[in-house]
Formats: sequence, structure tokens, C-alpha cells
Amino acid sequence: MIKPPPKRPYLLRAMHQWITDSGYTPHVIVDAARAGEDIPHAYVQDGKLVLNLSYTATQRLKIDNDSVEFDARFAGVIHHVRFPVYAVMGVYARETGEGMMFPDQDTSPAPPESPGPGPGTGPKAGPGDEGGGPKRPQLRVVK
Repeated sequence: MIKPPPKRPYLLRAMHQWITDSGYTPHVIVDAARAGEDIPHAYVQDGKLVLNLSYTATQRLKIDNDSVEFDARFAGVIHHVRFPVYAVMGVYARETGEGMMFPDQDTSPAPPESPGPGPGTGPKAGPGDEGGGPKRPQLRVVK
């Protein structure tokens, strides 16, 4: 089974657009320890960096599935900023505080799947059986 892409970049883009369309200023909270070297470290406080991602504060803003990238002025000096999407802890509107915090469980790349029986192999757990994990929904064709 193909693993779906992480939700975080999609939610980040959607919240950024919603905040912008509402006339507010989108800000992101970035975990500086996960962000790498392409951030303005002078502005990190308590291991976090709050960045204004509005179109007026950034140039060439790009939010893709892997990273956030833009140019912005810090103390009058233009910096190129780039950090992985999984370093984003949350996004919110500066004026209202409305936004979304992302869960810690999806902050790092997923571990490789352990090899096991493929789909359709092995015994199926019934309602009274004790399984090793959560039960997956089953689809059936009804005629």
C-alpha cells in the first residue's frame, strides 16, 4: 500500500491562504532545532522562531511539500530563509490568534515500514480476536 503524503504542508498552505484571504497576517512558529541553518538565528527565542509569511513581508514565498522558502528583510538586510515543513509547529493570524498547531507525531520523516505479511495474507482477526493494532475498515461489494 502506498503511504499518503503528510498532511502538514497541505494544512499549512490552506491556513496561509485562509488567513490571507481574511485580510489578516499569517505567522508561523518554527522549531529552530529542526529548521536547519537557513533561518535568522539571531531572532530565535526559547528554541522557536516566529516568522511573518505575508506576501508583503516576503518575496518569492514558496510553500511546497518539503520546505518553506522565501526572501525577507531582517533589520534592513535581505536574508534567504528556508526550512523544512516538518519544522513548522503552527500557523496563526497575528491579529486574531486564530490558527492551527500541528501535532508532534508528524514532525519527522516517517520510519520505514517493517516487512510483514502483505495485504490479503495471513489470518484475519475477527470481532473477538485480539489484534496487534487498530482494526482497519473493510470494504465489501454489495449487490
